[in-house]
Amino acid sequence: MTEIRFLIFDMDEVIYDYDHPKRLQLLAERTGISPQEIHQRVWGGPEEDLSETGIPATGAAYLKQYNQLLGFELSAEEWIQIRHQMMRPRPQMLELLAHLKQRYDLALLTNNGAMLAENLFAIAPELESLFGDKAHASCHFGARKPDPAVYKAICSCYGYEPKNCLFVDDKEENIVGAKAAGLAAILYRSFAQFHGELAESLQFSTSVNHG
Repeated sequence: MTEIRFLIFDMDEVIYDYDHPKRLQLLAERTGISPQEIHQRVWGGPEEDLSETGIPATGAAYLKQYNQLLGFELSAEEWIQIRHQMMRPRPQMLELLAHLKQRYDLALLTNNGAMLAENLFAIAPELESLFGDKAHASCHFGARKPDPAVYKAICSCYGYEPKNCLFVDDKEENIVGAKAAGLAAILYRSFAQFHGELAESLQFSTSVNHG
């Protein structure tokens, strides 16, 4: 059996609940624009997907583009606060990650652009102690999930062969991409399901409550 040494986790809907309607509502309250219109302006075109590949390359340039699409001038602080408020950490996952960190090398790989990448620990402060400088947005690697290149890039960045790495995500297409790159992978559907599959894959046991 191939030894797994490097564990790579998605962020939204794996470590955190991700409430896009809440984000739209918070933006609507700030801007006076309807949630439906906000979604269409900001997420209706190719810009967000491109940002996840590193275009634009800086948080400032990302925010400028975001505001142009939105038709409203949000400050960086407002953007960060709204992104923070739309997320809720999953305590079971945080506890499990802390346990895993004692035995494995951990990394984060989230499909996101430079604005989130530059402000990740202000948005998701729980991640700093778990991942440190191994917390990455896809824009760091010039590709986004499910492109196999992004998985190979993060493995190579830390000196691991893909066969020694395991990736966790809530989207099936991202799991397919990881497997195409040579990684083991688990599709996250619930904590109990994930914990069971992870324990089987790594042959470990924990006292984490399945809830």
